Amino acid sequence: MINPVYATLFLAALFSVLFGAGCSSRGPLETADYPPPDPQDISHIQDAVPRAEPLSRYGNPASYVVNGKRYYTKPSSRNHKERGIASWYGTKFHGRRTSSGEVYDIYKMTAAHKSLPLPTYARVTNLRNGRSVVVKVNDRGPFHNNRIIDLSYVAAAKLGILEYGTGLVEVEAIDTPATTRAGATAPTTPSEAAVVAITSSAPPQAGLRQASLEQPVSAYAINLFIQVGAFRDRGNAERMKERLDTADLGPVRIVTKTAASNPLYRVQVGPLASVGEVDRIANNLISLGISDTQVIID
Repeated sequence: MINPVYATLFLAALFSVLFGAGCSSRGPLETADYPPPDPQDISHIQDAVPRAEPLSRYGNPASYVVNGKRYYTKPSSRNHKERGIASWYGTKFHGRRTSSGEVYDIYKMTAAHKSLPLPTYARVTNLRNGRSVVVKVNDRGPFHNNRIIDLSYVAAAKLGILEYGTGLVEVEAIDTPATTRAGATAPTTPSEAAVVAITSSAPPQAGLRQASLEQPVSAYAINLFIQVGAFRDRGNAERMKERLDTADLGPVRIVTKTAASNPLYRVQVGPLASVGEVDRIANNLISLGISDTQVIID
């Protein structure tokens, strides 16, 4: 009979190996993913239809670690709204299991998100052309620092971002009376816990093509910035600005968010000309020891 202690240690080791293997299987930009060679007619494919359903048994840990960084799952999607850079993923991951346990299908209106509970229904709007779609978030990712959502191939096609590889979007969760994470049924057996390790590992990155990252944004009256920090003390914000000015990263501004008696000073680099420029500056910031940044769309 297997000693329960040894069994527990074995499962812990298996969790670590599987999780680590998933994290190391792809880099920050996935360049070997493509659209289908013979695309189907997608005109008949409708938006995902929001409906009440319990949270997935898998893919909703309170937190998880990918590439050494810890991410936290939100207990609810209520009032979630954000703007940022979207990417997409395609045939390389078609037919693979997502973090929620569902199978990824490039022709279904789905998406991956780092923190929204699985599943969440969300409206995604392309800020450049006004197109919007409704998707079901059933996967984890993208783990590129400057991306907020990975869209399925068909969702990206309907938004008009396939040819560019990325897009500037707004993501707004659609409220449904779904179960919150606290009310979801948790895995109770070792085998189920092992499945959590598999499906919570690094999910598909988007099919990013390097040449596509240079789409300019100025023609769309949209400004891109990288926010480096937010400070309660003006002096700390000024010192950060001086540090960035010395590094010669480009224009740096301090944006003051006025509160009743507690202003917030946000230090931002930009405006930046393209998503490729955002990535270049972000990499330079990492070399300066600054990795916790945020893309801001004005």
